[in-house]
Amino acid sequence: MTRSTTPFAFKKLTPSAAAVSLALTLASPALAADDPAAKEGAPQGAAVTVLKASKFCFPNLVEAFGILVPREETMVRPDRPGLKVAEILADPGDTVTAGQNLARLSLPEGGTTTISSPVAGTVLTSTAQVGALASPRAEALFSVIARSEFDLVGMVPTQDLPKLAINQPARIRIVGAGEVEGKVRRVSTTVEPNSQLGQVFVSITTNRKLFVNSSGRAMIKTGQSCGVSVPLTAVLYGTAGTVVQVVRRARIETKRVEVGLMSGGQVEIREGLTEGDIVVARAGALLREGDPVRPVTEAAEAR
Repeated sequence: MTRSTTPFAFKKLTPSAAAVSLALTLASPALAADDPAAKEGAPQGAAVTVLKASKFCFPNLVEAFGILVPREETMVRPDRPGLKVAEILADPGDTVTAGQNLARLSLPEGGTTTISSPVAGTVLTSTAQVGALASPRAEALFSVIARSEFDLVGMVPTQDLPKLAINQPARIRIVGAGEVEGKVRRVSTTVEPNSQLGQVFVSITTNRKLFVNSSGRAMIKTGQSCGVSVPLTAVLYGTAGTVVQVVRRARIETKRVEVGLMSGGQVEIREGLTEGDIVVARAGALLREGDPVRPVTEAAEAR
């Protein structure tokens, strides 16, 4: 007996059934999303944090390194000869007022007198020793830093001297005392022939205790430059030059830029960008020209 085998039959859809199937496909969001044609014209890529290039004012600074010196030093001596130091009433480092007694002196004819500071300030040095002679022609018994005022005597390159002017503000970082404020008080009209450096005297304003010959660095503000800026993290430095990555139409465009001043984590862009350009906040070598990206603002990223 021979068994007959019937092959499976494929059912051909009628025109009406095909229409129903197409309608179901279009009505399904999941199926439509999987359709590559539905995504055409909307590039998908990595999410990148972006921000707008904005205006920022950068200070023009001149840097000066130097040491602290007393602005005015007053020498204290007796006004007559033949005296001896009987008692010392002040030591180096003491803060004194105008008229405050510094030492008691023995008179040749008997009795004592006192010697006082003619100015308020800080006692810098003292040569007074009990029993030693004191005279107006001898070495000063005391030197006093008038009003406890100091200058930073800094050295700057010759090309920076013309930028300096009286009363320009400065921020001064002093070893052991931190950062203090100051102003340019005097600018030298000559330079050292060998080093080609010139002196600038920066007056210091502070109530902190300072020490003569302490080293310091002054950042003197000579003006400012306002222009387009981006964060330092948005700039890439490489053999091909300095670039910033801009997002246009959801794609990366690499822009060659010329950078200028830097301050507060920002860098001045002198050429290559305009205010309002959408910039990748943290540029990276993995992003290349033409790559599709999904820009996200920092505010949206924080949420």
